[in-house]
Amino acid sequence: MFSLFTGPFFLAAWVLLALISGVLLLRIQAPYGRYQRRGWGPLVPARLAWPLMESPALVLVPLLFALSEYRASLVAWTFVALWAAHYAQRTLVYPFLSRVAGRPMPLSILLLSGLFNLINGSFIGTDLFWSGRLLGASWFTDSRFVVGCGLFVVGMGINLWSDAKLRGLRSETQRGYQIPRGGLYRWVSCPNYLGEIVEWIGFALLTGSVAGAAFAVWTMANLLPRALAHHRWYRAEFKDYPAERRALIPFLL
Repeated sequence: MFSLFTGPFFLAAWVLLALISGVLLLRIQAPYGRYQRRGWGPLVPARLAWPLMESPALVLVPLLFALSEYRASLVAWTFVALWAAHYAQRTLVYPFLSRVAGRPMPLSILLLSGLFNLINGSFIGTDLFWSGRLLGASWFTDSRFVVGCGLFVVGMGINLWSDAKLRGLRSETQRGYQIPRGGLYRWVSCPNYLGEIVEWIGFALLTGSVAGAAFAVWTMANLLPRALAHHRWYRAEFKDYPAERRALIPFLL
């Protein structure tokens, strides 16, 4: 019954939609955070919106795993654990720490993001646990798994550290945006986005999953345009912004 989400046609269409979205986002920034503006529907408290829109991913992939025949597979358990580690933090921790999550969010963004997580979670869960591709314990020593795990852990670490650095810039006596410094902020404006991209490239590798690769494309299509917009915003807002700093990739972009 899950063949809809494992067929090559639908995965190809999903990747094409990601590329189209990436091109559009180069011109129109999603209206939340510093780019929030009128015309996108009623506003929802962000600390409610973030858990609601991220929870489909947190719930759906473990549920599809639990309903599958892969419940005894240690490899499958590893896939689920890594996925849940990211989305538990994104759903249950990030909204209550991030300053971005303190702003209201348009209902349209909540609904679109929730729909994305519902579809993407279906693709990931079915490709990993309903495609008939059961990986044995030998997968743990495969170079794709080893390298992918390394990228996932490093990427998630960069993402968490960068978010914590941004939170630390705001104190009770010092409000508003400031120039982040130190660590990867020495070279790029958005190491949090770089970390997330690396994380999901790693997940695609460690799972050997076509749907995982499609999600990595979606992540880049979403975060690259936003990183470029952030970089332009920083340069316009701060006259002393470091000239050598790039938007996303050190020394390149």
